[in-house]
Parts: sequence; structure tokens; C-alpha cells
Amino acid sequence: MRLSRYFLPILREVPKEAEIVSHRLMLRAGMVRQESAGIYAWLPLGKKVLDKICAVIREEQNRSGAIEIMMPTIQSADLWRESGRYDDYGKEMLRIKDRHERDMLYGPTNEEMLTEIVRAYVKSYKDLPLNLYHIQWKFRDEVRPRFGVMRSREFLMKDAYSIDLDFENAVIAYNRMFVAYLRTFARLGLTAIPMVADTGPIGGNHSHEFIILASTGESEVFCHADYLDMPPPAAEIDFRDPAALQAAVDQWTSLYAATEEKHDVAAFEAVEEGKRLSARGIEVGHIFYFGTKYSEPMGAKVTGPDGVERPVHMGSYGIGPSRLVAAIIEASHDENGIIWPDAIAPFQVGILNLKVGDAGTDAACEQLYATLTAKGVDVLYDDTEERPGSKFATADLIGLPWQIIVGPKGLAAGTVELKRRADGARENLSVESALARVLG
Repeated sequence: MRLSRYFLPILREVPKEAEIVSHRLMLRAGMVRQESAGIYAWLPLGKKVLDKICAVIREEQNRSGAIEIMMPTIQSADLWRESGRYDDYGKEMLRIKDRHERDMLYGPTNEEMLTEIVRAYVKSYKDLPLNLYHIQWKFRDEVRPRFGVMRSREFLMKDAYSIDLDFENAVIAYNRMFVAYLRTFARLGLTAIPMVADTGPIGGNHSHEFIILASTGESEVFCHADYLDMPPPAAEIDFRDPAALQAAVDQWTSLYAATEEKHDVAAFEAVEEGKRLSARGIEVGHIFYFGTKYSEPMGAKVTGPDGVERPVHMGSYGIGPSRLVAAIIEASHDENGIIWPDAIAPFQVGILNLKVGDAGTDAACEQLYATLTAKGVDVLYDDTEERPGSKFATADLIGLPWQIIVGPKGLAAGTVELKRRADGARENLSVESALARVLG
């Protein structure tokens, strides 16, 4: 993409309404624009990052055996009355009526609708196990939306729902998502620590929040420092092997990790000195087993191998891709702007032409642009007539992982400058060597 043809509304001033780093940088980098309280338009740069995050999530969900569907944003209130949640949900639910005066709502979550789909089509234990997921916009009318897309009213959510015959099989499904989440966050450049979360009236230990550490986190968390160096489950893990899944879950729950709400001071003090880590944390995912909470009142039953009909056991598993964009920025930035993990950078390479109109620099940049594009690399070519300082600032602000800087002086010496955004390292290389380094 040529920057002269791209829509990238950079803000040079820090927006006054932005309270945290990610909100400031997303507005300055032209990723989003606020349209009303807690509701944002995603501009081209932000949309590219959002799509790349969704692609990673989708790949790991599919790898785990989950199957993608798409459920509507508008739901019938009748489904929520069946589960008993319609009147209990509170003002966060946006309730509406259609032209026939039927009660509808803009979905804040999809347990009821998924349960309705299951009861219509899943009748036998032979149809199980099953995990259905979608990536869909949701709306919760927060009383005080803040922190940009970190706590907005409209947000993108990946929610998956497992359906199993009994508790034992539901635990296997839970472990499958636990492992898939660890792999997903690792691929996004994050160390997400699973921490036991409140299971409400259901009880048990089958609810975890996945927390990343960041100085601007919403709440205090406590954990064993070894979690920061624990390798994620391997790509070749067999999601059909319950023992392998349980071993991975056991490893990632073997050390102390708790949110402020679940913190046990005595247990934390039992962790060896020097390994106790207290920090701020951001929730980036939540998995939850809820058993027959919805299947029982809504009549989602299957016939077991003994011929007896019984309610299915279910779980839900959420990741917020739009929230993740902000969380990644909170965890990875410096004073100059965003430092994207390579997997989700909007462009992998930036080409900075320091003297547009000069025959030599124009030709070298065009050669670089054509070669990288032909190799399938996402490139942003800054062919504008901005000053070099402005081009450097823009490239760092939007977080281009590799920056190839092309100027007349360097070309006279047969080189271009290659900059790595993550650590600021710079090298003068031939065009061929710079391409080889970027292409890896």
C-alpha cells in the first residue's frame, strides 16, 4: 500500500479525553474514531490489526476442533425469558421492540441462542462432543465506558460454547479450550497467565481468567514469577488426547496465580521469596463451565448410550479481539508509539523514501516495494512529500516492525538503512541484504 493513497489520519497532539496509553496511541495512530460514548469506528489501520488478531484466534479455535458459525446480533427476548435472565440482566442489556411490538434485544452474549440451536438439532450422544464458536459484535450498555476500546459499549467478541454428555466430557472440552487459549495468546506475543476465577453458584475450579501483566492494568494480580518463562503448549499437541490436555492444564495451574478477588495471602506468602510477583493485570480471556444452567430450563437434552434422556453439559469461552488490540498496546509500546508483535502488525515492512522525486531513491523504493509485494509481504510505502523526521515519527507511532530507509546519501554508498522497531537497532545494508533480512 502506498501511503499517498492510504487513509491514515495521524494526530500529532495527544487527545485530552484519552486516559490510558492504548487509547492515546490508537487515536493518534488513526486506528479508531469515537462516534459516541463507548462506540468506535475502526479505521483502516485498526481494522487490519483487528482482522489479523481474529485470524490467529480462528486458526487456534479450528485447530482445537471448534466449528465456526455466525449468530445474529439481534435476539428475541423470549429466549432470555426461557433461561430466566431477561429480567435479571439489568440496564446493561439494550432492549428494543420491532415494528410488531415484539420484545427484542441487542445481544450482550449468546448462551441462550446457542442453547436453542443445540436443542433443535442435537438429539443423541452420538452427535457429541461439539464446540461451536463465532466472532460477532456485542453491546453492553456500560454505565461508564472508558479507556477507549478497552471498556467500550460495543465490542467484538469470540465466544465458543462446548456441548457434552456429562461432566467428565465437559472437563475435556474445558481443557481443550484452556490449551487453545494459551497457544492463541502466545502467538499474539502475550504471556497470558490463567488465574482461577469465580464460578458463582456452580462452584468448582472450572473457571479461569487469562491475565496479561501491564502497568496500566485494571486490577492487582499475584502470581509465581516462573509463569513468565513457561513455554506454551506445542503446536503439535493432540487435542483428541485427554491425557495430553490434562498434563498441559496441570502444568499451567501448578503454581500460585490469583486475581485480587481470589487472592490468598497465606498461600502467596508460601511462594519462595524472589518468586512472588504482584503487578497490575488486564483480562484478555475467560473460560467457564456452567453445566446444565441453560440446557435444563430450555430443554436442550440428548439421549445417552443407556437410552436415558438428559440435559447436555455446556461451557462458554470468550476472547475480546477489539479489547485485545488495546491490551497488546498496553503491554508493548514505548515513548514513540506502538511496538506490534510481528504476527499482527498492520504492515510488516515500511519503506521510507527520504527524497521523493529523486530518480535514484524513487527507483530503489519501487524495486523494494515490487519485490516485497510479490513475496506476499504487507508493505506500507511512504511515498509522501513529508519531511524525513515526520516519516520517522509516523513509522514508529504506527509500529512498523521493519523500516527500510532509502535516501540519496546511502544509495550513493550502495546501501539503505534497515531499522528494527522492537529494539531500535539500525544497520546499513545493500538492497539485496536488506531484503534477505526482512524476508527471513
